[in-house]
Amino acid sequence: MDLRAEVVIVGGGVMGTSIAWHLARAGVRDVVLVERDELAAGSTSKAAGGVRAQFSDELNIRLGARSLEAFGRFEQEVGQDIGLHRTGYLFLLTTPGQVASFEAGVRLQNSLGVPSRLLTPEEARRLSPLIRTDGLLAAAYSPDDGHCTPEAVVHGYAAAARAHGARILRHTEVTGIEVRGDTITAVATTLGRIAAGTVICAAGAWSRAVGAMVGVELPVRPLRRQIAVTGPVPGLPPTLPMTIDFTTSLYFHREGPGLLLGMSDPDERPGFATDTHDRWIPRLAEAMRRRAPALLDLPRTGGWAGLYENTPDHNALIGEAPHVSRFLYATGFSGHGFLQGPAVGEVIRDLYLGRVPFLDISPLSAGRFAADAPRPEANLV
Repeated sequence: MDLRAEVVIVGGGVMGTSIAWHLARAGVRDVVLVERDELAAGSTSKAAGGVRAQFSDELNIRLGARSLEAFGRFEQEVGQDIGLHRTGYLFLLTTPGQVASFEAGVRLQNSLGVPSRLLTPEEARRLSPLIRTDGLLAAAYSPDDGHCTPEAVVHGYAAAARAHGARILRHTEVTGIEVRGDTITAVATTLGRIAAGTVICAAGAWSRAVGAMVGVELPVRPLRRQIAVTGPVPGLPPTLPMTIDFTTSLYFHREGPGLLLGMSDPDERPGFATDTHDRWIPRLAEAMRRRAPALLDLPRTGGWAGLYENTPDHNALIGEAPHVSRFLYATGFSGHGFLQGPAVGEVIRDLYLGRVPFLDISPLSAGRFAADAPRPEANLV
């Protein structure tokens, strides 16, 4: 099968479908999205679904806040209910260094219109009654944050992109990108060749291999992260915020009648494995014992593993390659990609169309590592 496209997007998660919708809605003809599995089958469907603007880096704050606005109008604009719960994010802080860092973050967030604030341990417990306050010095909270359903976002974007004329090819793997001189001419796939002059890489944890096809270094390393789901929790307040013990990274939010919870595992090694294991459970139990002992009594009813797409400074790679025309990328979000999907789709649309985006994302170019200009993000989960 030989196809023609103006733009080929690689990856059918939140980034790829958001970009497809933004481009098609802007009138770009012949947008083709290629996904080797089902839509949202990669990291998006495995995400915890948190959406927030509480970051330490101005670019992340603005991408998060812009996306929160888009999630808020998603149903009326895109036509899909995404199960958005604006119950806030609550970061629990136990060291003076954390408090100082979040105080600076709240000042920056407030200057950019984000209504975050610091709370006392007692105020935090009123919001999240499952926690204990021993050793807590303060908490940071923003009521605008929350969580929603990642797959619903992807399927909403995909359906709306199709309605605007985009084509979506599932179960289609990109096997190569043809370049003549320094210009992209086509994308080779398991379904056949797609003649195209622009490729946009939104392949998440698998992006390094896509970049390598055109000689672009995308320093993304996959890392397994696990999530557990519990049985019903009696008396859970409907307004329970996403609660994060910043010292251990233990987090939980409501999921139906129970909780979804997770935590980073320092013993995890980079790789593409997404099978679940119980090696992280003793450390998880210890974090619960210290910060939310009521969680220890809850039965685990399920769980899954997915991949973070980490970069060396845990910040995204967004931009256009300078040495090959035209190769754009949006990847390496290091755990905060789902929540930035709407804003990044808008940015990539504008870069493609030659417009000035709402935000100068040039500091997030993949070339920053070669230029020794990393851009660290502190508020990682």
